[in-house]
Amino acid sequence: MTERDDTVPRTPAGRHTGTGVLSPLRHPAFRALALGRSLMYLGNGMASVALAFAVLDTTGSLVNVGLVVGARSVANVCLLLLGGVIADRLPRSLVLRGGCALAAASQGVLALTLLTGAASLPLMIGLSLVNGAAAAANLPAAAALTPQTVPAGLLRPANAMLRVGTHTGMFAGAALGGAVVGLMGAGWAIAADAVLFTLAGVAFLFLRLPGGALHAAGEGSNVLRDLRDGWSEFIARPWVWIIVLQFMVVNAGWSATTSVLGPAIADATFGRTLWGVLMAVNSAGLLLGGVLAARWQPRRALLYGTALILVQTVPLFALAGPTPLPLLFAAMFVAGVAVEQFSVAWEVSVQENVPQQKLSRVYSYDALGSFVAMPVGQIAIGPLAERIGAESSIALMAGLTVAATLAAIASGSVRNLRRR
Repeated sequence: MTERDDTVPRTPAGRHTGTGVLSPLRHPAFRALALGRSLMYLGNGMASVALAFAVLDTTGSLVNVGLVVGARSVANVCLLLLGGVIADRLPRSLVLRGGCALAAASQGVLALTLLTGAASLPLMIGLSLVNGAAAAANLPAAAALTPQTVPAGLLRPANAMLRVGTHTGMFAGAALGGAVVGLMGAGWAIAADAVLFTLAGVAFLFLRLPGGALHAAGEGSNVLRDLRDGWSEFIARPWVWIIVLQFMVVNAGWSATTSVLGPAIADATFGRTLWGVLMAVNSAGLLLGGVLAARWQPRRALLYGTALILVQTVPLFALAGPTPLPLLFAAMFVAGVAVEQFSVAWEVSVQENVPQQKLSRVYSYDALGSFVAMPVGQIAIGPLAERIGAESSIALMAGLTVAATLAAIASGSVRNLRRR
């Protein structure tokens, strides 16, 4: 039987599939997807730590760290839309295998050059570009595969489980990366990262879906036409582009605070160690939020999740003013729980309402909006803070988040969307 990547598995009549939290794991294709994605993000978490130390060991320059890390982000943003087209034209499981193979190869070459002393700045930048290209293909393909691996009634717990695996992989990867770098060096940590991407590709070999090959959405057309079709699908439902516009503001404000201003405030007040713990507490909230979303969400899940983004502004306002540390920690934890309620509701809403053959392209437009907003916020917040102060800048970011969220909630398209 040949593989088909654009059909939703059908449950034989009379068979009870169940809708519990662990029910998606009964489906072999979902197990393969969940394992592969978790290994991918475990590798990404390791790379986020190991790469910076690798560049420092080789060049000794923070500027060069920015160039190498930034090269991956540039390739990712520039190629995301093309990645969405590829994932809609080809079997998505095949795209994931190819992306993992490309990532494993780039990390393997980097590890070899680091361990043999042959690494150079141009080589590291080039390999970082390759790794970013692999991520640009993997992201829309992986996101669009979920509804093809479980029955429609299991989309909510399936997405929640995938997000829990993603967060766990990133956090565990960062911790593991730090440990390996400290014990064995950055080169061996990058080598371990290459092994993890290889294992993810192996896991995707077991991602077998029923039916024959279809994925003919792009046949007889060119890439530009496919992009236009994806854009038409993206703007056809007001709630889609309204939420993406909202999160351009939300992501810009959150990344500016947690990446730039928050560490500066921590340095001047409660210290770097507690800042790290604060971020870990937020991550714990994200994990709990995923578990809760797997168990229950209302019929108007998108409205519910979007409204809860207001809770994310609480720790921002707390950072902007003198706040007791216990309250700040509690606010950061609850914000994580709230944000994950939105994330699961968004994934399910998109997967239930966008045609499968165009789903990867819609995800690529969504991801592009998010990724572009984050560096914009990080770059713009410094000059703003110099003019009005760090605390006032954070309060402004929180206020803009509130305004964007209230505007999204005011849309009838967002308020009236119901889960199927």
